[in-house]
Amino acid sequence: MKQITLKTICMLMLLTAEMPALAVENYPYRSDYLWLTVPDHADWLYKVGEKAKVEVTFCKYGIPQDVEVSYEIGPDEMPATNKGKVRLKNGRATIDMGTMKQPGFLDLRLTATVADKKYEHHVKVGFSPELLKPYTKNPQDFDEFWKANLEEARKTHLHVDCKKVDAYCTDETDMYLLKIRTDSRHSIYGYLSKPKKAGKFPVVLCPPGAGIKTIKEPMRQIYYAKNGFIRLEMEIHGLNPEMTEEQFHDISTAFSRENGYVENGLDDRDNYYMKHVYTGCVRAIDYLCSLQEWDGKNVFVQGGSQGGALSLITAALDKRVTACVANHPALSDVAGYLDNRAGGWPHMNRDNNMLTPQKVETLQYYDVVNFARRITCPVYLTWGYNDNVCPPTTSYIVWNLITAPKESLITPINEHWTTTETNYGQMLWLKGKMKE
Repeated sequence: MKQITLKTICMLMLLTAEMPALAVENYPYRSDYLWLTVPDHADWLYKVGEKAKVEVTFCKYGIPQDVEVSYEIGPDEMPATNKGKVRLKNGRATIDMGTMKQPGFLDLRLTATVADKKYEHHVKVGFSPELLKPYTKNPQDFDEFWKANLEEARKTHLHVDCKKVDAYCTDETDMYLLKIRTDSRHSIYGYLSKPKKAGKFPVVLCPPGAGIKTIKEPMRQIYYAKNGFIRLEMEIHGLNPEMTEEQFHDISTAFSRENGYVENGLDDRDNYYMKHVYTGCVRAIDYLCSLQEWDGKNVFVQGGSQGGALSLITAALDKRVTACVANHPALSDVAGYLDNRAGGWPHMNRDNNMLTPQKVETLQYYDVVNFARRITCPVYLTWGYNDNVCPPTTSYIVWNLITAPKESLITPINEHWTTTETNYGQMLWLKGKMKE
């Protein structure tokens, strides 16, 4: 395994010269105020028992301000265990965050008030995160459960409706809207992009991030097709991206809230909503591997957040997958809150009666940690420490469980996002994993 160095990142940025130019904005985005937080360890990592200190600067127009800053310190996604105030001198102060007795992350949460308006920031540092272990148990019949569910899904003929979408075709690439029947009850929609030239190509499945939504920007990563990949960007709810906004609204309101589907049927492992989502991803691979343009060798999965989770899950369920890219995976050690520490998105501790014994037992069959144990293909995992959606605690747990060849790009300052350069670099990484 290896981690990507700063030199490598610079090289990847140079390699993105063929990408469309993007408007450049200063940091912070269109704000007069800027926080700078610098831990006294360059990698933001410490050993258990080692004290962490952070230099804090608060600027207006780039000029350090002498203001009072309130702060809270607490474990990742947990209530504060320490509070205080500090007056910045020459715009700077150093805050002692203390240490942790167990592996994990501490979060320094900062607030400055200027003219009755609050400006907030935070920074997380890790303590021996390579020693983090999952709370979620590994069921003895896990493999049998998923083998049976995939066999059941495959009893349904893989019927595909395919329509070329001329509006999204270019001189180099073609785009198709697909409806794929994945089992006896469910279908998924997806946009398939591929090179216009004749030949045999690797295939890439891109599952979606969280939410009840359709595919809004099918051209967003068209550089995959331009670089010789066949790529399927899919959704998971059977929502046609060509439906009207009124139709979408009528369907999406069937759930109690935006992400209510991840709680639907959680009392019963055989009736949980995500079961057909997981098997649907494998059925999408079935389709990609049926294409006459597939090179017969290379099958990739790539996604972020919920899509990162589904990419890791698909890589574990389908041994045809030859490489996997995942950003800040969701659905990871979700029940970790019962161990008095951060659990993964969708943070079920925040809803009453969501982490009952029965629901926790069901989650064991769906949690990313138990798929991560089973991955055999190379994995490229990316995450940031300041992420509150998919906390670094859970990303590290997933990373620690992967025994397959693996590489990481850790971007400490990142919250729940990746840059265009990072995303493009992942495509280049997949290129480097191609079997000839």
